[in-house]
Amino acid sequence: MTATRPADFTRPGTSILARMPQHDANQLTQGGNQALIVLDEQVYQLRITRAGKLILTK
Repeated sequence: MTATRPADFTRPGTSILARMPQHDANQLTQGGNQALIVLDEQVYQLRITRAGKLILTK
């Protein structure tokens, strides 16, 4: 078996990722740290933590 360097791998689905919509969390929260997202009449809260992580709760 031959070892392969990580640099030799190609990322599968990169073209799929490039076609997915991208949204800036800072724009969604309008510079704050929270935003509400509605899906099928359900309301979710998006929160940016002090550590810069995203949390999505129902």
